[in-house]
Amino acid sequence: MRIRTIALAATLLVATPLVAQQAMQVPGSKNPALVTAGTWTIDPGHTLVEWTVDHLGFSPYFGLFGEPTGTLTLDPKNPGAAKVEVTIPVSKVLTASSGLTGHLLRAPKEAGGKPDFFGPTPADARFVSTAVVAKGQTAEVTGNLTLNGITKPVTLHVSFYGAGKSPAQMGGKENLGFEALGTIKRSEFGIGFGVPMVSDEVKLKIAAAFTKN
Repeated sequence: MRIRTIALAATLLVATPLVAQQAMQVPGSKNPALVTAGTWTIDPGHTLVEWTVDHLGFSPYFGLFGEPTGTLTLDPKNPGAAKVEVTIPVSKVLTASSGLTGHLLRAPKEAGGKPDFFGPTPADARFVSTAVVAKGQTAEVTGNLTLNGITKPVTLHVSFYGAGKSPAQMGGKENLGFEALGTIKRSEFGIGFGVPMVSDEVKLKIAAAFTKN
């Protein structure tokens, strides 16, 4: 009897984690039917803007902008009417090199001069959509990007990533996510330092997460 009890206890110890794992499910899904109409707010902790430049023709180099704010207004029955506004804190730019991050935010060498890149007190960047052309689970989103005090039109190629409700212990709210790709020329925004040794073309990859209001 003692042996059977020990064997049963051992089986339960092994089986319980497996059952718990099987019961857990990813709350998000690539099912567009889960997207509901309304206004969504950016989740700043899970939204990132990755930028990549060519460094001397030897390698790509990328960094990040994080903690953006903004909103998305969306009706899945009329996706072409969607509106998105995003503000990106340039001052929080992040790279893997403290020296490079410092250079991006370095003050001009001369009083009244122009910084090489953003400078120590850069204004937030801002993207405001002007048109959305939707096709299935993808869309071309055109808008005005203001960076370094200069506004230029930019088109983003957006793909639906997933939707659903977060677990109850995480708030139980509706969530929505997208991936977006785009390209800009930094010289058009007055940031031409180092071109062409460091490429003028900047590739953008955006992971955008939203929570339903």
